[in-house]
Formats: sequence, C-alpha cells, structure tokens
Amino acid sequence: MTYLGATPVLVDSEPDTWNIDPELLEKTIVDRKAKTGKYPKAIVPVALYGMPYKADRIMEIANKYGIPVVEDAAEGFGSRYKGQMLGTFGKYGVLSFNGNKMITTSGGGALITEDEEHWREIMMYATQYRESYPYYQHEKIGYNYRMSNICAGIGRGQMTVVNDHLAHHKHVQKMYEELLKDVKGITVHSQPNNGDYDSNYWLCTITIDEDVKIKGQEDAYKTIVTGAVGGAAGVIHAAESAHTDCEPNANVEAMRVALDKAQIEARPVWKPMHKQPCYKDVPAYVNGVSEALFKVGMCLPAGPYVSDDDVRYIVDTIKANIIG
Repeated sequence: MTYLGATPVLVDSEPDTWNIDPELLEKTIVDRKAKTGKYPKAIVPVALYGMPYKADRIMEIANKYGIPVVEDAAEGFGSRYKGQMLGTFGKYGVLSFNGNKMITTSGGGALITEDEEHWREIMMYATQYRESYPYYQHEKIGYNYRMSNICAGIGRGQMTVVNDHLAHHKHVQKMYEELLKDVKGITVHSQPNNGDYDSNYWLCTITIDEDVKIKGQEDAYKTIVTGAVGGAAGVIHAAESAHTDCEPNANVEAMRVALDKAQIEARPVWKPMHKQPCYKDVPAYVNGVSEALFKVGMCLPAGPYVSDDDVRYIVDTIKANIIG
C-alpha cells in the first residue's frame, strides 16, 4: 500500500491470537473519522504465523462502517476460522507462495475474490490493462504481475501435497507443546481452545519469561550482526549498532545465538510495524501487546523437513541452555 501512495494506519495486537485487536480496530476507525473526516480505505487483517484472526468480529466492524476487508492470509494458507478458510471472508484475500510458505511456486502468490466483476478488473490490471484489440491499447495504466507458467506448474504440483504439509506443521506444533509443557518459563503459543480456530501453524512460536536465565546472556548484543538472521535474503547493509530502541530481551537473543551455534535456525518474532523506522511517522494505535511480545517471543523451525528427531533435538538444546 505504501508503494501506491497510501498511508498505513497501524493497529496493535490482541494477547490471545497475537493478531489485530478488533476492539482497538473499531476505536481506530472512529478516531480516524473524527480527525480526518474520512474512514480508512480498507482493513487488512494479518494471519500472524498462520493463526486465524477474529474474522467474524472484523467483518462485523467493517460492514458497520462500510469499509472493505482485504485479508492478508499470506501466512495463513489452509487455516480456518469457525470452519471457513482464511482469505474468503473479505472482499479480497491474498495468499503468498514464497519459498518459505506452506506451499511454494518459488515466489509470487494469489488473490481470492468471489465476485467475477472484481476478478475481471483485477486480471485487467495484472495483464497491463490491455484492451481486446489486435494491437496494444491501454485505457488505464496496468501492471505485468502475472505468475509465469513455470511457477504456476510448480504450484499445481505443490497442491498435491498441501494437506500433508498442513498435517506436518500441526504435528510439529503438538510435539513442541508436549515436550516443552513442563519447562518453567517457556510457553508455546497455541490457538485459543474454544473450537473456533484451526491454525496451520506455519511457524511455531514460544515466549521466554524475562526471569529465565540463558547461557551466554551476559554477552547478548555485544556483537553487531553483519549478515542475515534466520535465512533472510538480501541483507547487505551492516547495522551501525547492536541495539535499537525496541528489541528482544537479552535472554531471547542469547537463546537465538545458542540455537544458531547448534545449527538450529531460529529468530525473534516479527518486530512491531510501528517500531520500524520506515513507519515512524504513520498513525499508530497501540496497546503495548505487540511490543511486549517482541521482547519475549521466538520462532522455531516447523517446515516439511523438520523431523520428529529434529524437534526433540531443538527442545533438548533449549533445555540445555537454560540455567537453573
């Protein structure tokens, strides 16, 4: 949206799903109307780590104020809320087929809509907005964002294993929950246990209490990270300092380093968007939840190549690096 000149309005998280807080969302909508005279152009809920957002409440609020919903289900492919697939609640749903997602086409994604008229308009923009003449005629500026036939073919092949992938991620989540349930100060983030949620558990996450002591904690943040962390690509700019004004606690960073030394790829949970320097001037409605989670949260491996033995090794390594 920033590419297109829109101004994002950031809304903080709720503590049970870590997704957008619906009640804070409504307060934000009312406040933006009072301050600008306009409602936001769209509501974009995100399925963080595959966890479903409260889609029914979000849609209730959206319909109340006449605001379209564009679901960011990039991490939530295959997740359901009250039995309905994420990406099918709003006007549009967006999926990602990036290399690290539930299935991949090597890149790109998909857009979902149930309205044929909207689909045709979208396809026009995705195909350079070319009119049906024997020559190139463009009545609007379009894009060339179509997936290639090769990538689409990969995606069709991936669809044959999607149920296996979903089952695997849920299995890995259950293993983490079982193996870490008695480790004091370590909590595996799980979906609310009320029957409404069916998360794909694209990534499995834990929180580490602030008072848990980790080996090497005294050396956390003493060294500047010079490359990518957790498999991230495109990191070519070395940071000027080991610290920022919003960062994980020292014990979380110490655990990440310990896991890395054991050849285990882990990383902090996503940094809150309102604490990203590039969004420092945009409107943000915060309640402290996302910042608190960022201080204590960590993502653990969960992909198709993570075996049961791998999960046991990861958990054993976590336990071995806790002091006391």
